[in-house]
Amino acid sequence: MGGMALSLPAKQRGILTPKESGKPAIHSPTRYGVHPGHPVLYRIPASGQRPMQFSADRLPPGLTLDAHTGIIKGQGLSQGTYSITLRATNSRGTAQKPFRIVAGDMLALTPPMGWSTWYMAFADISDHLVRAQAAAMISSGLANHGYSYIDIDDGWNTKLAKEGISGGEAGRDASGNQKPNSQFPDMKALADYVHGLGLKIGIYTSPGPRTCGGYEGSYGHEAQDADLFAQWGFDLLKYDMCSYGRMIKDRNNAAEVSKPYRLMGRQLRRQKRDMMYNLCEYGWANVPTWGKAVGGNFWRTAGDVGAAKNGLWESMSRIGFGQAGKEKWAGPGGWNDPDNILIGDIIWKKQLVPTPLTHNEQYTYMTLWSLLDAPLVFGGDMTKLDDFTLSLLTNDEVIGVNQDFLGKQAAPVYRSGDIEIWMKDLDGGAKAMGIFNRGENEKTVRVPWSQVGLKGQWQIRDLWRQRDLGRADSKFGISVGEHGAALLALKART
Repeated sequence: MGGMALSLPAKQRGILTPKESGKPAIHSPTRYGVHPGHPVLYRIPASGQRPMQFSADRLPPGLTLDAHTGIIKGQGLSQGTYSITLRATNSRGTAQKPFRIVAGDMLALTPPMGWSTWYMAFADISDHLVRAQAAAMISSGLANHGYSYIDIDDGWNTKLAKEGISGGEAGRDASGNQKPNSQFPDMKALADYVHGLGLKIGIYTSPGPRTCGGYEGSYGHEAQDADLFAQWGFDLLKYDMCSYGRMIKDRNNAAEVSKPYRLMGRQLRRQKRDMMYNLCEYGWANVPTWGKAVGGNFWRTAGDVGAAKNGLWESMSRIGFGQAGKEKWAGPGGWNDPDNILIGDIIWKKQLVPTPLTHNEQYTYMTLWSLLDAPLVFGGDMTKLDDFTLSLLTNDEVIGVNQDFLGKQAAPVYRSGDIEIWMKDLDGGAKAMGIFNRGENEKTVRVPWSQVGLKGQWQIRDLWRQRDLGRADSKFGISVGEHGAALLALKART
């Protein structure tokens, strides 16, 4: 047929993701990067009825697989690519998926997925909170769909006296090591707990003397801090500009802005464990052009989405749609980061409350971030996930767009008034298309293939509903609600 129509009405349109069948399904990306010789920890993401048994063909020497938990761990891989077949079996059947461990120079072959403390607690955090959230990543099922990082943001270490005021606690011990505050009695034990769940754990500091919240920073102690974080067992470092920004004379000077990030990048690379590197520099000095060169695995391209003076929808859409033009700098090993996903229960107007975004706006959020190959870092409380939020975070076909191994960030192919169409190439020649309505009223979008760079006949699938819609050979029509989005997969018919 020449075109098709699909109705997506109402700003509170409810759950679109189909319920899981109970049959096993494996949701790993096809490739996973590690550094040769370093410890390996990977929890196979698999949904389906528990109990479940896991196995793997051709697991390389040095690695073991726990058949009950699906946790792969070990050490000692030589450089090279290891092709494995993963299997998950329960009473409903068996699923299998090819999986490659690539031992080489590159981590983050696909965008990282996880959770961060910041937008649900700010600096009011503790060992107990982090452990509870890590346990919830397992119990909620998020880990079954690929979420794996538990990231501790600002507030874990020593709060310094206000500048210009004497006294206060020292931020370092007699050996010069950073001191966790009383809410974090044993950082290594905390990291060990998270690793025991098959998850990774991240930590936070600043290249300046102080973090954004006024806690001890890493200025002058970069090598010592990198060593300490590795000894504790951390798998990721978020390095937030904060007070170092006052030392920078020209925020547009890439050499000046990148200097502290290059320094810490060298320190992380010499560690004997893999440490993902998150650059948080607010997009200064066109960071996509140099972020990967200093060792970054993802880099903030703008300010905080949560610093929303004109509302969260305005902030999210301005930053998200503002990623246009940055796509050529993103790919396996290094990703543009428009900040975390602020859905579920978040700190909003100083209270932990449900996100102020409508359902449509939340669909736009997840659709756009997936197309952008943005790190999928959830900012809400994992112990309070409702069914709607969980359905947004665990749609495997939507996540699959984000985790596609080609790593081609989407770009806009059509813009007219409130309507935007963004598209990205997928493995095997397919394409993902996001259709967005940034306006205040529902609109019907009718766009000929010629206006979005397509030719011929394409099979179309609605990824949120996980159902095929039929074929179109010249144009398509779709109704999209206010502030809403559709996410389609297009496969050429030959």
